[in-house]
Amino acid sequence: MKIVLSILLLALSTWAQNAQDLNIKLPVEKFVLKNGLTVLLHRDATVPLISYHTWYRVGSRYEKPGITGSAHMLEHMMFKGAKKYSNKEFDRILQANGVTNNAFTTYDITGFYENLPKDKLELIMDMEKDRLSSLLLRPEDLKSEKQVVAEERRWRVDNNPQSLLREQAMEILFKGTPYRWPVIGYMKDIQNYTVAPLRHFYETYYVPNNAVLVIAGDIDIENTKKLVEKYYGELPSKPLPPVVPVKVAPLHQQKVIKLYKDVQVPSLMITYQSVPDQHPDSYALDLLSQILANGASSRLSKELVYNKQWATVTGAYQYSLKQAGTFGVYVQMKPGARDRQVLNVVDREIFRARHQLISERELKRAQNQFMMDFVDNLSTIDSKARALASSEIISGDYRTLFKDLEKYQKVTVQDIRRVAEKYLNPRARVVAWLKPQTQQGVRK
Repeated sequence: MKIVLSILLLALSTWAQNAQDLNIKLPVEKFVLKNGLTVLLHRDATVPLISYHTWYRVGSRYEKPGITGSAHMLEHMMFKGAKKYSNKEFDRILQANGVTNNAFTTYDITGFYENLPKDKLELIMDMEKDRLSSLLLRPEDLKSEKQVVAEERRWRVDNNPQSLLREQAMEILFKGTPYRWPVIGYMKDIQNYTVAPLRHFYETYYVPNNAVLVIAGDIDIENTKKLVEKYYGELPSKPLPPVVPVKVAPLHQQKVIKLYKDVQVPSLMITYQSVPDQHPDSYALDLLSQILANGASSRLSKELVYNKQWATVTGAYQYSLKQAGTFGVYVQMKPGARDRQVLNVVDREIFRARHQLISERELKRAQNQFMMDFVDNLSTIDSKARALASSEIISGDYRTLFKDLEKYQKVTVQDIRRVAEKYLNPRARVVAWLKPQTQQGVRK
């Protein structure tokens, strides 16, 4: 692993000095079973470990009102036992064999992953095949897990003012689309889950032709291909429902949210509709977020944190979903800072980005940071497996992972101004304030 990292860092150094194109690749064997399961194999024998990722092309975007959070709930139920490995047996066997595992759900994807000793590969295949083909989905398990997910909702959203604010902003930005509700779902839906819709969700989307399997680490490629065929080849494919395009209605005016909660200091979050993943403008927007508010050298951090001392933290992001996206800027303010003053500074910097060219030095600094992040994201077997799975399932081709560096490199100062002017429209955004309850009714 250290050798790979050193090569990547050397390539980064060469790019930074000479602005030459990067050509970073990982050796990957890709094949597709007759049932449609896409498989990526990457050998890295640095350590005797394997990272095993199974990702499905389904997330909360595939839900309907009344059953929001189903994809996330099903993720939980995947750990509650199948035909061969029961609930308690599943966890016990993993722990006894030195396997760590987890899962995640997003708007577009549900993923499961294990990190395991190299000699446990066949065991994990058998366990993953079991819950892919014969999940039990028992009512008694659902009853107990509903309480777990409801508590997770309270912890992550209801009792987390920042998350609650983001949830309200998303409802405005993506009104009328499945992106408007939170991945975890609304509490009323969580409390009313039944087995039937979850089973329909499972039987519809948890099929080989809707999945990507990535196995990375100390593996023998040919033997692993035989094992994949042995365990997964007999599973049947199923027709998938047609994907319904997400049509986001553009905002035509500024919307303002004020949320009063038990917080010590106010914060500001401004969000705009932007672009989906793989959109050509997403690369310039990523770099714009870095220039605008990320890190001590960013414009908003210099002005609000160091010069004015009205804030403790600034940040920005380009959040690309499969069929939509949002660009956000946030500021955590200091006690005594006035709302209008802080908003004026943010608006001034956004205005500058929309109407004036940034410096070549700012652009180069942002590009270098993204190159460093890219290197870091390929520094472990697990992170490489994750990056390969993400690229394959989002774009349909894992090799897009290696094209991103060149796309960031080709962004110009003119591109930065163009995307800022196009997407950061002050008349089409959500301005969200999180304020201490003591300020309720007080004008600032």
